[in-house]
Amino acid sequence: MSNLNDLRSRVRGSVVLEGDGGFEQARRPWNLAVEQPVAAVVEAADADDVAALVRYARAAGLTVSAQPNGHGATGDVAGVILLRTRKLDELRVDADARTARVGAGVAWGQVQAVAAPHGLTGLPGSSPVVSVVGYTLGGGLSWFGRRHGWAADSVTAFEIVDADGNQARVTADSDADLFWALRGGGGDYALVTAMEFDLHPAPALYGGRLLWPAEQAPQALDTFRRITADAPEELTLWLSLVQFPGSAPMVAVDTTYLGGAAEAQALLRPLDQVGTPLSDSRKVMPVAELGSITGEPTDPSPGLSRAELLTDLDDAVAKILLADPIAPLMGVQLRHLGGAFARPSDSPHGPLTEGYSLYMFGVPFAPDVAAGIRGRGRQLSEALAPYVSGRKPFTYLASDETAATAFSPGTLARLREIKERRDPRGVIRSNFPVSA
Repeated sequence: MSNLNDLRSRVRGSVVLEGDGGFEQARRPWNLAVEQPVAAVVEAADADDVAALVRYARAAGLTVSAQPNGHGATGDVAGVILLRTRKLDELRVDADARTARVGAGVAWGQVQAVAAPHGLTGLPGSSPVVSVVGYTLGGGLSWFGRRHGWAADSVTAFEIVDADGNQARVTADSDADLFWALRGGGGDYALVTAMEFDLHPAPALYGGRLLWPAEQAPQALDTFRRITADAPEELTLWLSLVQFPGSAPMVAVDTTYLGGAAEAQALLRPLDQVGTPLSDSRKVMPVAELGSITGEPTDPSPGLSRAELLTDLDDAVAKILLADPIAPLMGVQLRHLGGAFARPSDSPHGPLTEGYSLYMFGVPFAPDVAAGIRGRGRQLSEALAPYVSGRKPFTYLASDETAATAFSPGTLARLREIKERRDPRGVIRSNFPVSA
């Protein structure tokens, strides 16, 4: 194996090796609860640099794992070369064609800022700082997925570097297997340097958050269930039980509606009967402000999570969710799915037939707190076991889970075959390798 000192002469981007000043900062992922014992960190200058790095790693018997900033980091990177793609920052929007092209370092907030003035939107999730490519390789559960499906369903082309260090453009026509695998099967098969995808009309958007004291949680959840039972696909609601350290517990309903204020207000009127809210941020907004709804942190922080897909949200499920305080969890979030998510999808995930997702999150300030967060998450999942489907979206996997949890046996076998055929020496490793 190379001692990695010669790596600096093979790429034009920056190289930070173990023992160098700044190594600890360079290898740190977005989730500060995850350790990344990598051997080196390379900040690629461009796609050619990525190709040169892969050729180097292949010849040296090493592995490359790509991260713009490490939102999906798991820590399964011992001895690998960590590839940072932040400088791959190409961003082009063709408003007439309703398409976008982004480099692997571009975040969703950047896309939305450029698309919004044209009355267009991508299919982002809750955070504006998550990378478009990494999010989409995991499928992409968007605010607007009930109307338009998985974010991966909108992809039309990938620019990739394969495990031999060759660059290629991948479409459904040019390479059907690889195109299929990358649209939600993770990044285990090639390094994506750029991506092209369709944008969608968003001439109007109404959205925001209603927040109440926890005493209103039963009524808020009941109202959430009633609205989501027959909500149009343009309407999305997420309900969160919230417990910030040192604060009283609360309940929130976040919402977006792809349409005008009058229609949205009529659909959401039952929420006005829940009680006097602590705050109400609902308003007409540009899609560029989508991230303000949940107000997630835009700086790195530690976190532990667990997620499930729920087959029902009946009275028994509601009783379990509200039976006990969520602490030491900080949040327990229900997302309404359905709509276009449940329609046929030629992607590894396929249709999401479960009506709701459950996402549990906590901040491990100390080891004993971390154990409590994991325990409370397991406890809640076990109590809900009769209503848990058993699979979960790839993008929701926790660091101690594997890709096998996200896919059917047939899909997993196909993904593993593609991985073995495209990268038999394991030069490329995603956050959740399909062979694990």
